[in-house]
Amino acid sequence: MTVTADEVTDAGAWQVDWLHTAREMADDLATDAAEREQAGKTPLDEVARLRESGLLTLLAPAELGGGGGDWRTAYAVVRTVAAADGAIGHLLGHHYVLSRSAGFFADPGRAARIERDSTAGRWCWGGGIASHEPPLILTPSVDGFLLHGHQRHTAGVGVADRLVVRAAGYGTGEPLAVLVDPARPGVVSDGGGDTFGLRLAAGGGVEFDSVPVAADDVLGSLSPDEGDLSPSASLAAPTARLVSAHFCLGVAEGLLAEVREHGRAVRSSWQPFSTQPWPGGPPQDPSALTAYGELAVVARAASALADQAVDALMRGLAQGEDLDDEKCAEIAVLASAAEAAASRAAQEITTRALDVVGADAASVRHGFDRFWRNARTHTLREPAAPRLREIGDYFLNGAHPPFTLPA
Repeated sequence: MTVTADEVTDAGAWQVDWLHTAREMADDLATDAAEREQAGKTPLDEVARLRESGLLTLLAPAELGGGGGDWRTAYAVVRTVAAADGAIGHLLGHHYVLSRSAGFFADPGRAARIERDSTAGRWCWGGGIASHEPPLILTPSVDGFLLHGHQRHTAGVGVADRLVVRAAGYGTGEPLAVLVDPARPGVVSDGGGDTFGLRLAAGGGVEFDSVPVAADDVLGSLSPDEGDLSPSASLAAPTARLVSAHFCLGVAEGLLAEVREHGRAVRSSWQPFSTQPWPGGPPQDPSALTAYGELAVVARAASALADQAVDALMRGLAQGEDLDDEKCAEIAVLASAAEAAASRAAQEITTRALDVVGADAASVRHGFDRFWRNARTHTLREPAAPRLREIGDYFLNGAHPPFTLPA
């Protein structure tokens, strides 16, 4: 039975099995994932299902009516949903990161106010605070600030109730996290349906034309300069990188599951054709078995590294402001390693698994290609090379990685 958000009111009475809820959601999405992906409609129905299930408020405190879940659970949910529908898993992962941005960057009172409003309204969050985006400009006004500029890629803008964006303070250039209501005058989405993957992730470019922003909606600094970020705020980057890692793992595991079922029912393209019936099922081609074995090892290795990184992050989050810079750097490096490994696993698996299936993988009815397109669209936006350089610099020189948030 799916748990609705209205039912999550007393965490002390019972414990919600969020992974069971995520599996039910994934099963629901999987029934027509290929057809919905081909249609490419704005995922309003899918977000409504996420909202009804309570998954949008999984990370919110139980005393506010949220799910009371932790990041370990959120990662598992993203991975489960992404295995069935990569675009919706991607949208949900961005929602989790951006919905916690006030907790990372705002003062406690402001963060609590935003969390109460978000949980009560079951907001779906979108936006983008990555440093490689051209900066928006935040200009002081009589009533607060005005936001100007264009953001090339804004996650979930087609369905978001609130956006968190990166803006530069006018005259200072200080990078700031800013909360924006997309219904405010001057927020104009220019669409985002031109990508070959993640078609249902509702991302796209946004123009901000003198958008009013209250002073209380400027969440805090995103400056990487030493001393500007608290230890807990510094963990925002590895937290987000592990969302990226689990998205990649989900997509890879989702395709492996589908081609496994296909391979059990259909003769391998590497097997010589025979008109004779197959007693006990199709013959098991040694080359295909070897390929599947190699891909299973790749997936399990990346998964094990992600588990290590999540364990380290959970310990760091538990330490809070007692976390020192060296430990924070270790967590960041481990999260980057997990993201790089998962990225490579997703690219290798979504390419080689199609090779094993052969020409039948090109059939639209299977929808196998969507896994490759979703993974590749994400990894083009989040290439592994910068993370590998940071890991190498830490390994060789002990250099702490810079504070960089994923797209």
